Amino acid sequence: MARKAKQKTVQITLLRSSLGSSGRQRGTVRALGLRRPRHTVEHVDTPQLRGMLEKVAHLVEIKRR
Repeated sequence: MARKAKQKTVQITLLRSSLGSSGRQRGTVRALGLRRPRHTVEHVDTPQLRGMLEKVAHLVEIKRR
């Protein structure tokens, strides 16, 4: 039986409110699953996710796991 490689994850915390940001940035924050400041979610590290994080880097804190 083949073993599955453990996927790397990223822990994302919303540090600042998205109020006052552009509509696209607010949409990106919601798409990441972040609902309120200090809310933390964990996602699998993919190129698509990195692109999203790049757009809202000023609002979030990222921890690689």
